[in-house]
Amino acid sequence: MNVTIESSGDLLIAYLIGEIDHHSSAVIREKIDDTIAFKKPKHLILDFKNVSFMDSSGIGLVMGRYRTMQSFKGSVEVRGINAQTKKLMELSGLSSIVILKEN
Repeated sequence: MNVTIESSGDLLIAYLIGEIDHHSSAVIREKIDDTIAFKKPKHLILDFKNVSFMDSSGIGLVMGRYRTMQSFKGSVEVRGINAQTKKLMELSGLSSIVILKEN
């Protein structure tokens, strides 16, 4: 799994690439959290456009970043998700705390 992060003003965008599972989510989480702590953005976008597989660790990744952003009074948007991933995120309750946008 690879994650590329861009920052501009109060916006932080994390582009996720590959598979999100138990092992890769820890590396992604650490990289995003380190950048959030340094930049203190008001809005975080998690771009899932290039994610080929996601298990429940992906849900945990989004929920954890939501909690982190709440400490900065920020918001989270998940974009680039396919219909199946969107449904999974809606069933988990993520749609009530983050913005979900399909491809």
